[in-house]
Amino acid sequence: MAIPVIDFSKLDGDESEATLAELAAGFEEWGFFQLVNTGIPDDLLERVKKVCSDIYKLREDGFKESNPAVKALARLVDQEGEGLAMKKIEDMDWEDVFTLQDDLPWPSNPPSFKETMMEYRRELKKLAEKLLGVMEELLGLEEGHIRKAFTNDGDFEPFYGTKVSHYPPCPRPELVDGLRAHTDAGGLILLFQDDRFGGLQMIPNHGGDGRWIDVQPVENAIVVNTGDQIEVLSNGRFKSAWHRILATRDGNRRSIASFYNPARMANIAPAIPAAAADYPSFKFGDYMEVYVKQKFQAKEPRFAALANK
Repeated sequence: MAIPVIDFSKLDGDESEATLAELAAGFEEWGFFQLVNTGIPDDLLERVKKVCSDIYKLREDGFKESNPAVKALARLVDQEGEGLAMKKIEDMDWEDVFTLQDDLPWPSNPPSFKETMMEYRRELKKLAEKLLGVMEELLGLEEGHIRKAFTNDGDFEPFYGTKVSHYPPCPRPELVDGLRAHTDAGGLILLFQDDRFGGLQMIPNHGGDGRWIDVQPVENAIVVNTGDQIEVLSNGRFKSAWHRILATRDGNRRSIASFYNPARMANIAPAIPAAAADYPSFKFGDYMEVYVKQKFQAKEPRFAALANK
């Protein structure tokens, strides 16, 4: 079983109807899919790979010296040498990570990092907004409905952030996760993952028997998944999918995830009726207060907590 790979350029051509059906299946049946031919120039994507590789080289020593998971794993290995029982690390991730937002300071080294990543983020934001339009069409919503919901009808700007991660080689990957299993809290997530080293896995929303499957590396593809807020807006039709990243012995996995989320003060509510009970309505900021405490736990209690407020 492989994650769908969809040629996004065909959405505007003679095969638009078939492509729209593929996107519908991606959102509804899977919760994850990959887009190729998105219109983002390949030379920009190659520059993104280079600057992100370069910046990790500057951060590598810091990861080894100060990352809590590195220290915890070293302690475990020492215990093993003393004959003590081994237990997997449950509350840490084997991840070097930093975030990019337009209103916060950015790394200044390497010199080309900021310029390249700003250009990349502009392209990704355009792609995200086009995909919001696709979702609105598939859900039968008026054009612009999701953006209005995310901005509280224009009162605020949607949150748009980028998480740059690396998952370095791990000497004992069976003892620690690259990134623990979770669903994403927000709206639409666009991931430029490594095209050489795997590790990302997800559970399809339908038809996967609850098994983890690999999100296969595809050169210069953008991986798309939806977060909990789209699940609420679609009243459960486009569910957020569980995913994780495995630590591996070989390779230094690159992962650049951009999040197009509601503003914290945005009111989120189901936009379409459903046969089952509706999801609750709430402010996104209130949801995030619950999510940060329960990110790696079942999502249903998060929704229930907001319904009881």
